[in-house]
Amino acid sequence: MSGNSGTEQMSKRKPRVFSGVQPTGNLHLGNYLGAIVRFVDLQQDHECIYCVVDMHAITVWQDPQELLRSTREVTAAFIAAGIDPEEHIVFNQSQVSQHAELAWVLNCTARIGWLNRMTQFKEKAGKNRENASVGLYDYPVLMAADILAYHADRVPVGEDQKQHLELTRDIAQKFNNDYAQRIAELGLAREGEDGGFFPLPEPLIQGPATRVMSLRDGTKKMSKSDPSEYSRINLSDDADMIAKKIRKAKTDPEPLPESVEGLEGRAEAANLVGIYAALAGLTKEQVLAEFGGRGFAEFKPALADLVVEKLAPINAEMKRLLDDVGYIDSVLRSGAERARAIAEPIFDDVKRIVGFLA
Repeated sequence: MSGNSGTEQMSKRKPRVFSGVQPTGNLHLGNYLGAIVRFVDLQQDHECIYCVVDMHAITVWQDPQELLRSTREVTAAFIAAGIDPEEHIVFNQSQVSQHAELAWVLNCTARIGWLNRMTQFKEKAGKNRENASVGLYDYPVLMAADILAYHADRVPVGEDQKQHLELTRDIAQKFNNDYAQRIAELGLAREGEDGGFFPLPEPLIQGPATRVMSLRDGTKKMSKSDPSEYSRINLSDDADMIAKKIRKAKTDPEPLPESVEGLEGRAEAANLVGIYAALAGLTKEQVLAEFGGRGFAEFKPALADLVVEKLAPINAEMKRLLDDVGYIDSVLRSGAERARAIAEPIFDDVKRIVGFLA
């Protein structure tokens, strides 16, 4: 077995988690419940690497100054929500060159047919697919590189990213198969599993509100790109704005059901119940045990109070952190150095495997 840290064994460390958030405008409740709150919870039992994925962001046009601002905002949100940047790693993607370098190698492993099946590209590119950037098309391969550059074992993802993680596993498996003999010759096979060089990362999909939907249309994901400000609750919203948005949230005239089965076909009701459950640390069944049979005129104020209670401290801490740009930038620089210390030896092993002169 090679002594390189790129072949470190699971027994020597906690399971390693990698995940990232794009810096593309105001963070909202969906980002918080779908990603950031999970990141905080995972710190207890995992070695966590959390990335502000600015290279992914530019797959569509970004104003450079806005990208800088948003990168710092996401970092501040990580820290304000409870991520410890000293115990774990927080950095921005573009500061670690191994992401881009490994992506190229994996581009030569991935198949065009695999990428053609990615539904998220079809949704984002829409009818104007011929004018979409190559980067947007290739986004899933860069995501695979993000994960595999650290030999991550687990990846917290929403349902909309699960297909991309499956692709990551396919790419890792094909690389392991294509270079099986070379990996064995160099002594770079991981113990256990299938003896390949790259692990096959597992998805972590947790909790009752894995996917938070729009407040104006319960069939669509809450998105910062939605033209309606009332479709989402931003982490920067004050208490009055949060209450106003929830008050205006689309519902139906029926009272809340007394069982989860009663939410079937009621997308907006299911979304609001899911948000309450996730913020309160309850199941949807427990929420309906309290509010079932009651109308939205009672439920919405309770939900608004809960959202304010959870988000107001984060909002205040984000503002405090963003007033100290030097601190935010130092967190990202330090995180990038620590990330490189993991990714560089792994990519050095990749270069040896494929036959690059080092």
